[in-house]
Amino acid sequence: MAKIENEIQYNWAVNRVEQLLPLVDDNTPLNDPNSIELELLSNMVADYSDEHFSLGIPSLTDTLKLRMYEMNLNQKSMSKLIEVSPSRLCEYLTGKSEPTLKVARNISSKLNIQASVVLGV
Repeated sequence: MAKIENEIQYNWAVNRVEQLLPLVDDNTPLNDPNSIELELLSNMVADYSDEHFSLGIPSLTDTLKLRMYEMNLNQKSMSKLIEVSPSRLCEYLTGKSEPTLKVARNISSKLNIQASVVLGV
C-alpha cells in the first residue's frame, strides 16, 4: 500500500480527509468511493502521525506535575494525598527516586494515573 512520504503529502491528505468527512456517515455503503478514499487516507494519515508526531509514553515526573496543576495541588497537599512525605514526593518529581508498590497504587488510584505510567512500563 502507498504511504505518505513527507509533510506536504501529509498536509494534502489531512485536508482531503476533512473534505471527505461531511460526505461519509454511518449509512454510507462501504463500497462508496468516498468511503473507500476516506478509509485509505485516514489510515495513511494515522500511520504518518504515529511515526512523526508520536509523543511516546509520558514519564511519571511529567505526569505528576501535570496532575498537580490539574488538581490545583501543591507538593504538600499532593504528598498528603498519596501518603508520602513532601521530601519523598520531591524525589519523585525530580526523578531521583521511584515509588514503592504501595505508593504506586496510591498514585494510580488517587490521582487517576494509569499503572503503566506509574510503573514506567
